[in-house]
Amino acid sequence: MRRKGELLPAAVDRAWPHQVVLPARACEGGGYNEIHEFCKDLSLCSRGHAVHHDNQWYHVYCFSDPADADKFKQRFGGEKFNPSQKGKGRDWARWNKP
Repeated sequence: MRRKGELLPAAVDRAWPHQVVLPARACEGGGYNEIHEFCKDLSLCSRGHAVHHDNQWYHVYCFSDPADADKFKQRFGGEKFNPSQKGKGRDWARWNKP
């Protein structure tokens, strides 16, 4: 269900196409605050999402500026994520990683 004013996933993918995934465990505890403090001056979308692959969950961070995505990747690691690799329908959270 979508709420009024909420960004749709397709809109996020269009406006913030430069995406980086991190294992969910990297975002737990103090990791969340560290990541968001680092990103406060970057083009990070206010709405992210999560995907799973091989029984592991990942958080997807979306940026409008490719340089910001590269800075994020250099600082926290992770890997680039192509929005077209998201699952569809009921499997929307599956990462169809090649």
